[in-house]
Amino acid sequence: MTAKEFYKIFLRNPQICTDSRKITPGCLFFALRGDSFDGNLFAPDAIKSGAAAAIVDDPTIGGSEGCIFVSNVLEFLQELAKIHRNHLTIPVFALTGTNGKTTTKELITSVLSQRFLVNSTRGNLNNHIGVPLTILDTRHEHQVLVVEMGANHPGEIAFLSQIARPDIGLITNIGKAHLEGFGSFEGVIKTKSELFEFVRSTGGTWIRNSDDPILDQVCGYYPGITYGTGPGSQIRGVAEEASMTLKLRINWPDGSSYPAESNLTGGYNLYNILAAASVGYHFGMDPESVIRGIADYQPSNMRSQWLKTASNTILLDAYNANPSSMSLALKHFQSVELSGKVVILGDMFELGPASRQEHDLILHQIRELGFERVYLAGKEFSAAKGYPEFRFYETTEQLIEELKSHPLSGNTILIKGSRGMKLERVVDYL
Repeated sequence: MTAKEFYKIFLRNPQICTDSRKITPGCLFFALRGDSFDGNLFAPDAIKSGAAAAIVDDPTIGGSEGCIFVSNVLEFLQELAKIHRNHLTIPVFALTGTNGKTTTKELITSVLSQRFLVNSTRGNLNNHIGVPLTILDTRHEHQVLVVEMGANHPGEIAFLSQIARPDIGLITNIGKAHLEGFGSFEGVIKTKSELFEFVRSTGGTWIRNSDDPILDQVCGYYPGITYGTGPGSQIRGVAEEASMTLKLRINWPDGSSYPAESNLTGGYNLYNILAAASVGYHFGMDPESVIRGIADYQPSNMRSQWLKTASNTILLDAYNANPSSMSLALKHFQSVELSGKVVILGDMFELGPASRQEHDLILHQIRELGFERVYLAGKEFSAAKGYPEFRFYETTEQLIEELKSHPLSGNTILIKGSRGMKLERVVDYL
């Protein structure tokens, strides 16, 4: 069966499931494969649990009741998403970038939801599986689709753009992340730029941070909506004070100016907020609705998230980390007037041959910023020499043991590290 033929079945049963433990009656189960699992093995169970059909690529299972055999389940899913995208008549907005993708996507969704019925990427399902699932989750009653795109190797954004076919695009920024997969910083620039190249090739709308020289180099000549802090930006903003949450003033193209409050922390989130305001402006929204959407967004999922425990105040930013986001977080934490500052950091992953140098640069920055109580977990940080004033632990478990035996109290603590370090576990001991 081709994806085109299957599309009729999808329209009757539009709910997709890729986890046999989460089957709902009438859904379509896609038996995806991974490095450590094979969804084909669970297809019969999915049918027993109420799935309308299971799409499999194991010929020994293909003849089972309710199973539909295809040559490759993942490619079939992607092709089905392309077909569904071709039937959608709503604007599709896509964004990528090194830092701030998910926060910016959530801000944009919150802003647009003040006026439109919006579907957007759930969590950070922004890869070759997540993007097709987001598209297939879009119904004809939706008025706008917001798609987040991530990448860790060259060509991935171009591939995702062919599936989502966005009308409007934005790159939050381009920094040092996944250097192991991209090979170099130049490789990161080229891959992130693939979204711009697609939007440009179709004559779509581009939204750009005019303060960013790298983005200016990549796409500055293309007309679009600009945002930033300088007078040349159409949507212009300035942070009003350094505090636990970001307060700002946004200037609209007609010269009007509006104060805005957010639940985000850090001056680096100013650009994420201005990006969301620019998208709202593109969609013809009034400033008051945009400001309300910004204020409504509550950060979660370990992204610049303030927490209070019985003993400490915590800035939990441990969903992920790379050199640029780590540096920005440290600068912000140093700039805010808070008592008893403690820094807890974990290794940054996927930096390839540049890893040792990038970790050394972060250590040097910590010293330059004057932080005195610093806990560092991970093999890369622990391999550093010449920082006797800092405390090093090869694993998160060793750090936890230290905090259990020598608890912290009355402090304000920044926690940041790559996903693999799972530093959120530290919170239970603070």
